[in-house]
Amino acid sequence: MKNLTFSILVGLSSFAIGYVLGERTQAADQTALESNDIAGERPGSATSDRVVEVEPAAYASVRNEADPNYSRAELATINLFEDAAPSVVYINTSNYRQNYWTRDLTEIPRGSGSGFVWDKEGHIVTNFHVIQDADKAIVTLANQESYEADLVGYAPEKDLAILRIKAPRQDVVPIKKGDSEQLKVGQSVFAIGNPFGLDQTLTTGIISALGREIKSQSGSPIKDVIQTDAAINPGNSGGPLLDSRGSLIGVNTAIKSPSGAYAGIGFSIPVDVVKWVVPDLIKYGKINRPMLGVQLARQSQTSRAGIKGALVFEVEPGSAAAKAGVQPTRRTRDGDFVLGDIIVQVEETQIATNNDLFLALEAYRPGDRIEVTVIRDDNPIKLNVVLDQGK
Repeated sequence: MKNLTFSILVGLSSFAIGYVLGERTQAADQTALESNDIAGERPGSATSDRVVEVEPAAYASVRNEADPNYSRAELATINLFEDAAPSVVYINTSNYRQNYWTRDLTEIPRGSGSGFVWDKEGHIVTNFHVIQDADKAIVTLANQESYEADLVGYAPEKDLAILRIKAPRQDVVPIKKGDSEQLKVGQSVFAIGNPFGLDQTLTTGIISALGREIKSQSGSPIKDVIQTDAAINPGNSGGPLLDSRGSLIGVNTAIKSPSGAYAGIGFSIPVDVVKWVVPDLIKYGKINRPMLGVQLARQSQTSRAGIKGALVFEVEPGSAAAKAGVQPTRRTRDGDFVLGDIIVQVEETQIATNNDLFLALEAYRPGDRIEVTVIRDDNPIKLNVVLDQGK
């Protein structure tokens, strides 16, 4: 298992995920973070140039209220939007300015963005840059009821923030959460947001690339983001990116455009990152997870290569893993790739996948000393690791 073919390792390198305790990291492609938004995709597409009439009964599996005016693909998209839209919110921010002479306060509109309901307690997920430097945030639900929001926590390094509103529980509809580990380039995605202040707007597209890297508002890289070709514009920031089942797979966060408007490239923070960041923001107001400081190969690629465990692709200099002697995947002078350490056990917990590693580390805190077992050159090696503070 020491050497893999060039083609397999190139595949691993292009889809490497960074886990700073489950967080993904990957080689930069220096994409500038712009102020707003991300993306969606088209459900079904025509595969024939002839018109096929479908009996109304054929719609039953899509929607009970059959309507012969729409195709099955259209009805599926309509159904997806109507199910997900109640979870999407519109966010307006403002600042207070005090008159130098009269000392009167004036509220000045600052900007707008999108977000979505996380849970029944009224927690709202959005981008950090949507609420950054704002003195006040008003959240408008899909039913057009508005509430002043409290800032619960934020992570500039992930461009994520949590607000909370006090709304009736029956009006608070949490979004359905999916996963981003098994995403594929070419699959359909959908985005709902508020571009240019036009609330409840649906855009569609495909996943055009995976494993991208952008810079957060703090200047630190956000790894393994999703790239989409869906129409994303200012105001979409913080809104959900959905798969064809209507499940959350990402948070729309940025576009790449010389003009600031849609130019065919948008980016979304993967939901697997969101799912481990949000609980910390709710509980501590910041990320408080321990960190190994390793970049892991993408799970789908290691599984195809028959690797059981979490394959270390890169080791962050000066990190807990580097100090413990964890070895990254490397390339020899002859051009051959040599596998890095494969993490197979944390204390007594067996590690078969990247998610297993993430879940195992959740039981510890920064500063804890743990024993990590890795496979190196087909031999098990035990390493003592003092966990870093997540960032």
